[in-house]
Amino acid sequence: MIKRTLVLVGLLLASSCSTYNSIDSFYNAHKDDDQVTAVRVPRFMLSMLGNISPDMKSLIGSTKDLRYMQFPSATPERTKFLNNEMNGITGSSFIEVYRKNDNLKRNVVSIREKKDAVKEILIYNNNTTRGSFLYFNGNFDPVKVRELANKEEFRTLGDGLIDQFNMGTPKIIKEEGQEKTDGN
Repeated sequence: MIKRTLVLVGLLLASSCSTYNSIDSFYNAHKDDDQVTAVRVPRFMLSMLGNISPDMKSLIGSTKDLRYMQFPSATPERTKFLNNEMNGITGSSFIEVYRKNDNLKRNVVSIREKKDAVKEILIYNNNTTRGSFLYFNGNFDPVKVRELANKEEFRTLGDGLIDQFNMGTPKIIKEEGQEKTDGN
């Protein structure tokens, strides 16, 4: 009986962490890919995000983990691969609150709930040229999340993150076939 209980508890713990690990795995697997922009915002820097709506500020206030990744999706095969990867991450553990499909193009907002609160939000966009995901982990009001999804404010937040984190960041400059960073 004790063994059975331990196995059950182990399975429950593994399944509760599986989404986070899937996001973690996807992020770590692709952050070093060519032409990828990856941003993981430390908790202390979340308050520094300016240029966002008051609704978004209230959402970000309860965020524990915020990640954004933008990646190339230039071929139909790559787009299908990325769409399948995101479908695999959300799988049966997320609830889709918004989805728009246009051939291979995707715009999907998925959430993961626990009791009366939204714990995770995953926004995936792919226009068959570029794909992106925006991931939140925290405690969120489900009504507010639905409202922000309908207004497409998550998309503008992702663009704003890139703009804010690119300011003052050393850029890679290609000169005569060599790569180097500013300041080196």
